[in-house]
Amino acid sequence: MKDFFLSLNWESELWFAGRVLFAALLGSLVGLEREYHQKEAGMRTQAVVCMGACLFAIISSHIPGAEPSRIASNIVVGIGFIGAGVILHQGDRAIGLTTAASVWVIAAVGMGVGFGMYILAAATALIVLGLLSVHHMFAPPQKDPEKK
Repeated sequence: MKDFFLSLNWESELWFAGRVLFAALLGSLVGLEREYHQKEAGMRTQAVVCMGACLFAIISSHIPGAEPSRIASNIVVGIGFIGAGVILHQGDRAIGLTTAASVWVIAAVGMGVGFGMYILAAATALIVLGLLSVHHMFAPPQKDPEKK
């Protein structure tokens, strides 16, 4: 294990930091859309989830003897738990499903960046951003449950 840490150099560390920064950028894009429409899990949440998933992917793929697939599967479960906390039930309606799903997919984007799949991660983030934006252009305005 000591040899592993000696094999890391500042150039590879900078490359990893660039990956985390790219993940933060992609997460922020989706988060800004969520904030613009006053939804939960805005820019900070989406960026931090994406960065965290990216960092876990980087770490899991560079530790000798670690199985990246095990860590990746635990990220999916952990983010699912966070997403479940975002969903609220009001009567017969569930609110927050899209927000929970966006947090879940943005974790996958972060994992993609962490594993070096930049084009796939960027394309996924842009597709999510497009889906969320297009929905708001065509969806009828929702009634505010606070107003009567």
